[in-house]
Amino acid sequence: MPIQIQSSLPAIDTLESENIFVMTQERAKQQDIRPLKIIILNLMPTKIETETQLLRLLGNSPLQVTIDFLQTATYVPKNTPASHINTFYNTFDQIKNKKYDGMILTGAPVETLSFEQVDYWDELCMIMDWSRTNVYSTIHICWSAQAGLYYHYGVPKHPLDTKISGIYKHKILNPLHPLMRGFDDRFYAPHSRHTTTMPEDIIKHTELLILSVSNDAGIYVIAEKSGRQFFVTGHPEYDRDTLANEYYRDELRGLNPTLPKNYFPNNDRRSQPHFMWRSHANLLLQNWLNYYVYQQTPFDLKDLITLEKTNKK
Repeated sequence: MPIQIQSSLPAIDTLESENIFVMTQERAKQQDIRPLKIIILNLMPTKIETETQLLRLLGNSPLQVTIDFLQTATYVPKNTPASHINTFYNTFDQIKNKKYDGMILTGAPVETLSFEQVDYWDELCMIMDWSRTNVYSTIHICWSAQAGLYYHYGVPKHPLDTKISGIYKHKILNPLHPLMRGFDDRFYAPHSRHTTTMPEDIIKHTELLILSVSNDAGIYVIAEKSGRQFFVTGHPEYDRDTLANEYYRDELRGLNPTLPKNYFPNNDRRSQPHFMWRSHANLLLQNWLNYYVYQQTPFDLKDLITLEKTNKK
């Protein structure tokens, strides 16, 4: 089934060339069906690229999904044309009275700052609080995973001596958890971050489960037992060349970056990286959509407030 997006979104051409079924909102209005409603808070500087990456994963599903994009009003993006933001993105004031089946919060290049130093931190806290009663299930990616853990549970992030960057092998700690269904015992996923989350900070909270870890990159997936919040510390949505582009960018800036681990064949920065995490990324988002959005969300989204009150008891 298709994802529903605006007909002029740049991602459409890329997705259609990859045989991903895209339906314009105009065509969707002619169908008698309630699609899943997903909102994406895109905090990445490469907004158009990130849109395509996430839509690719959401579109590779039998479920029909309609997408809204959200931006922060307290920070103006510098790397995306204003015309694109004004055309395709909403501010919180525009959507705060709506209900959604699911929400995705992306990473952001602000890890070296304390959470309270981030320009849009207060607004982000307001959005995360709103999600508790207006969104059934939320998945946080990379920095947003750390931000969500800090806001909802007071879990701190810890600075690393050197940046974690590369493709890392992971293992599953809870193979019977629905989010992990179909996963291989060992799978690969990208990481790109300067900070980490410690297991001892997570296990203090009985509401949280650690689902997957890496010996080299640390905790990867954390779940609320309720299924209302998931925290993914890596970047499963990354394309084949995203880490390479980050590496070349930092080279040009004179930052002397280290090569991403397990990424360039023979550590040759000119070689095309192997795409070793695509099946994992698709399965992760499809499991989330199926087991925690489609099968669990109430048909009438007005019931979300009642569900949140029940979960707090």
